[in-house]
Amino acid sequence: MSMFAKLKHRASEGRPTRVGLIGAGKFGAMFLSQAWRISGLHPVGVCDLSPAGARAAMRRVGWPDERFGAASFEEAARTAATCVTDDAEALIASPFIDIVIDATGSPAAGIRHVLAACAHAKHVVMVNVEADALAGPLLARRAAEAGIVYSMASGDQPALIAELVDWARTIGLDVVCAGKGTKYLPVYHRSTPDTVWGHYGFSAEQVAGGDFNPQMFNSFLDGTKSALEMAAVANACDLDPPEDGLTFPPCGVDDLPTVLRPVGDGGLLARKGTVEVVSSLERDGRPVFRDLRWGVYAVFEAPTPYVRDCFRQYGLRTDASGRYAATYKPYHLIGLELGTSVASIATRGEPTGTTGDWRGDVIAIAKRDLRAGEVLDGEGGYTVFGKLVPTERSLALGALPIGLAHGLPLRDAVPADRPIRWSDVVFDARAQAVAFRREMEDVFRGEMGLARAADA
Repeated sequence: MSMFAKLKHRASEGRPTRVGLIGAGKFGAMFLSQAWRISGLHPVGVCDLSPAGARAAMRRVGWPDERFGAASFEEAARTAATCVTDDAEALIASPFIDIVIDATGSPAAGIRHVLAACAHAKHVVMVNVEADALAGPLLARRAAEAGIVYSMASGDQPALIAELVDWARTIGLDVVCAGKGTKYLPVYHRSTPDTVWGHYGFSAEQVAGGDFNPQMFNSFLDGTKSALEMAAVANACDLDPPEDGLTFPPCGVDDLPTVLRPVGDGGLLARKGTVEVVSSLERDGRPVFRDLRWGVYAVFEAPTPYVRDCFRQYGLRTDASGRYAATYKPYHLIGLELGTSVASIATRGEPTGTTGDWRGDVIAIAKRDLRAGEVLDGEGGYTVFGKLVPTERSLALGALPIGLAHGLPLRDAVPADRPIRWSDVVFDARAQAVAFRREMEDVFRGEMGLARAADA
């Protein structure tokens, strides 16, 4: 039986899946535009730091007037209405909510919300890739211990990549490389909120007329968001990051199996079983032919000459040898697709991708020469960008994760392009996010048999 059929069955029995959303930004609002239309799914609660802003977002995406106005989660659960609040802890603790969606984008908030969900036995859909990249491997263990599902968010690229990887492996194919597309040039690593609109080609009039957050947009441009998402994929799919960060090779969909194959076979990969992001721009700025800017892909290998012949007979795009082939999805619809994750948990008890081992970490790299006393301003800002590296390298460096590189003053000067280390910053070891991350480092360092870095 399909998930939708199972949801309809739940609706017919008067027991819809009761959902609480935390964060009514772009992703959350897109989910809400569809959520009230889905049979068997009831958005009981919406939480945002600005309840008025959440209500405005709900009206903007077509939320029916009669679904506003519930004064409590209990009242909402008895009716078709929704309770809007600014109290995330109350939402998570409510007995009238089954699944919590974290769409905040705040690493510290994400850790707090998942631990609360563990305490109250609520399944979690983690839109918050920032928190997942920072602490997902340990959060996933805590969720498993609590008996709850900890899931990637369908519609976001990591979950869609995980789906392609799972498809390939389920039919007996080895995944050589998996990832996504984006707009990238090397100069973008230096981009700041002051330069971001020029790189995107947005005019001052366009920016003034829309809801544009320059630091958020810059986190996509400077490579940080790609690093975070590929860390999530590596950790969920047992794939490895490149040794020295993503390389963003220019590549269109037709060339995926040619470019993303091992060096020994004429490609760019140092080894099989990795993640990588392809650029929609050639290095001279020209657009790539049939680019994958909004999409996701997986490259896989024919295990035998027979399967190689099947690839050719059924029209798969392969490299010249016919050995390597690729599948891709040219788009992702973020919050519009999020209902799939909710339905998967509700009807199958399964995540749409979930964090496993800790294979990749995203460390903070200085965008320019930084002075002692400067305060780091996090992803998409003026001071640092995020770089994906193998976990062992991050731990050996004592590197500061990008998810915590916000609001921390530097003890020492740090030259451009050097990783920021824990020893370079002043931090409060008692803060929940810091303490949880450092606990994770200790746990995995012990499992990997690694010594603590001298400056960690």
